[in-house]
Amino acid sequence: MTTDSAPIILTATMAGADAAWATALRTRHYPADRNVLKAHITLFHHLPGTQWPLVRDCVKRACATYPPPVARIDCVLNLGEGVALHIESPQMMAIREELADAFFGLMTPQDQAKLRLHITIQNKVKPGEARALLTQMNATFTPRPIAIIGIDAHHYRGGPWERIQGWRFRG
Repeated sequence: MTTDSAPIILTATMAGADAAWATALRTRHYPADRNVLKAHITLFHHLPGTQWPLVRDCVKRACATYPPPVARIDCVLNLGEGVALHIESPQMMAIREELADAFFGLMTPQDQAKLRLHITIQNKVKPGEARALLTQMNATFTPRPIAIIGIDAHHYRGGPWERIQGWRFRG
């Protein structure tokens, strides 16, 4: 258990092969001096660390209740200064909305906004560089399933995230 006040980030956990594939893309295209994370799917960007018991209990309950959600990468997204892979998953979005209801009053404006599930492959580059990668990826893009197997919690302290705990869907 943690009583840490550092913000909590919640991510959807990809299965090993999908995580490795997405991380390889990120490693290839993300600016190396800024790439301190593996590929990830952020569900919540900033929950209060002081609310860890509530966050832990809600995520644990959701993962115990629901089976792994069906998900697929359905298109490449233009982020302006980067590129991401969009994830279509009504089931994961429903789980996220249930968690958002439980976290009402704790969320930042960013986490209150409508979420687009995605994996950032490139960010913080010049728009022309991002457009070039977008064009390249769209030329060979094929939708594909992606296995989401759970939810992980991390602390954020300004650098690489520190994993706190993870849960697997098993409902």
